[in-house]
Amino acid sequence: MGDPQTAASGLAALLAELSAFGVAIGFSPIHIGVLLLLLLGPKPLQRGGWFVLGWLATAVLAVTLLLSLGHGLLLTMDKGSSHRTGLDLLAAGALLGLGLKELLNTKEETGPPGWTSKLEKFCAMPLPLLIGLSGLLEVASPDDLFLFAKSAGSLLSANLGKGQELLATGLFSLVSGSLLITPLLVLLVLGKDRCQPLLEKAKSWLFAKGDLLVGLVSVALAGYLGWQGIGGLQI
Repeated sequence: MGDPQTAASGLAALLAELSAFGVAIGFSPIHIGVLLLLLLGPKPLQRGGWFVLGWLATAVLAVTLLLSLGHGLLLTMDKGSSHRTGLDLLAAGALLGLGLKELLNTKEETGPPGWTSKLEKFCAMPLPLLIGLSGLLEVASPDDLFLFAKSAGSLLSANLGKGQELLATGLFSLVSGSLLITPLLVLLVLGKDRCQPLLEKAKSWLFAKGDLLVGLVSVALAGYLGWQGIGGLQI
């Protein structure tokens, strides 16, 4: 039987790592911007609620599929294994490229980012189509795919039981959607009239600073994953 203190420490490290990856995935200015526009529009709780549920379901599905693939191929994700080390280094490269791109674009732009002008048209789509396209965008970029793969890899390396894996996947999904759930809860508690000025301020701030923060978070995560990958190569 393993040491309970060691097991608890390992579980805490796993949850911390999953939380970091979840927050990084969830910091999507496009998705947050769409949600803010939905909450400022007609039927905000209904449309915003379905949008957030779509995000959470996509996160659960993505990690579950990657876990199934990993178990099916009997991939080893122990530190130093070729699969984990390669994934760490590839993810670090993808995130570093994204982070530098966002930071350089921030210096060049004098107004709101170009993507902000397209969100109104995106929000005008029928809700089922909007949710479907949102799910595709959630997993379409290479950096997000690597982060989903890293999250699944961390779960595989922990050698959890099926129930524990499902619970951890659900918690990861909630953390990844926390930046979307928060404004929805604020609207639910305060009501539309009291919440509207806050949502307008949040939208303006996001459009002004979103790309910069995405760049900083991406570079920080790239450094962490690169350090893990180099550590794996040395084992």
